[in-house]
Amino acid sequence: MDNETIQDFLDQHDYDIRKSHNGRWIDQKCTMDVLCLVSDCILEYVRNNSKQTFTVNDVWHNSYTVENVQQIFSKPNPSEKASNEYDKYFGQPIKLLDAAGVIYGERKGRGYVYSIMDGDILEYISFRERNSYNFLCLYIEKVLKDSDLYEKFDYFFKMQDKNSFKELKDDYTLFTIQNTRINGAQECGRIFTKILNPLACKYRKLGTERGHLSKDIITQDKIMYNQRNWRDILSEKPKDMTREDYRIAFPEINEDDYMTSYRINRAKRNLRRFNDKYRCGKTEVYDERHNSDHATQMHHIFPASEFPQIADCVENIIALTPTQHFSYAHPNNNTRYIDKQYQYLCLVSKTGIIRDNLLNNDNAQPIIYDFYLFQTVLNTGLQTEEFFEIQENDFKEVLNRIENYYI
Repeated sequence: MDNETIQDFLDQHDYDIRKSHNGRWIDQKCTMDVLCLVSDCILEYVRNNSKQTFTVNDVWHNSYTVENVQQIFSKPNPSEKASNEYDKYFGQPIKLLDAAGVIYGERKGRGYVYSIMDGDILEYISFRERNSYNFLCLYIEKVLKDSDLYEKFDYFFKMQDKNSFKELKDDYTLFTIQNTRINGAQECGRIFTKILNPLACKYRKLGTERGHLSKDIITQDKIMYNQRNWRDILSEKPKDMTREDYRIAFPEINEDDYMTSYRINRAKRNLRRFNDKYRCGKTEVYDERHNSDHATQMHHIFPASEFPQIADCVENIIALTPTQHFSYAHPNNNTRYIDKQYQYLCLVSKTGIIRDNLLNNDNAQPIIYDFYLFQTVLNTGLQTEEFFEIQENDFKEVLNRIENYYI
């Protein structure tokens, strides 16, 4: 799914706050990581329970949710207590998805029952944090434009000083109080942060920190819900940011933390589901001996233990049959060892898979790969920077350079 498709979806809706009077179109818990995780939890609940509708309670009490949210965000078990905290944690992103038209909420009794309106958009958001962030920025910009607020934000991004910041914050606060049920400046300020900072990060600008103009450019670690445990993975390093600056800004990843495990498992699950649905479960490395075998093994081309920073990239994961995985990729079933020649074969095969998904698609399948992330996977795994020199979608040159490293 590309930005044009997302924009087409957003353009079907009028998000003018002066008409909707919805002050909760975005809220404090609506960060890119939480929105991604909650979307994933919604889809897992609907798939596993064969239901078309759900409530906030349904999602947060689902075993998949309990397993991941407790460990990742250090939240207590929802069955024990902290009901109000879970209501916010799930309720706010769900209300954002409702306001955006991705899902639809209908009041029943004292609560709401939701149904999915656009499953493709929801899957896109749930696929990885990068997607969630991209959707969030496009959605915020559309709401601001529909509400005639965007020019005020644009002016601040041009000026980047204390006066323009104060003017923007005051204007947003007054607008919100006049047009929604939110009537407190402090509450407006909390929500203002969730609007300004994702856009500041997108355009590499100053934003807001603790209610004031930030001293530094807003980076992705600043717009995560759980900042202490989060970092922007290497694969999403901005192109205009040096590797050294990136390492200073973001600490090394801990491959044993729960979020890392969740993201890796989610990537493997997403690729397995995609391969089963759109490639009939066939191996991604063509081999006549195993062409009729089911590809059940999601294999890291560059090992997760050595390269945890790219372990959750589907560009680094390939669907193999059990024999291919345990006999060829890991000879003698020794998963600590990678056969370099088979690694080369996996890279060549994955290049073709990604090329077909990006260039030869004809809308037959959703686009799940990203050329820049594939470049990053190759640079990281082969410990170089030269793949960034390749023009976008020049897969012939990608193959030439891969060959130089192995032949």
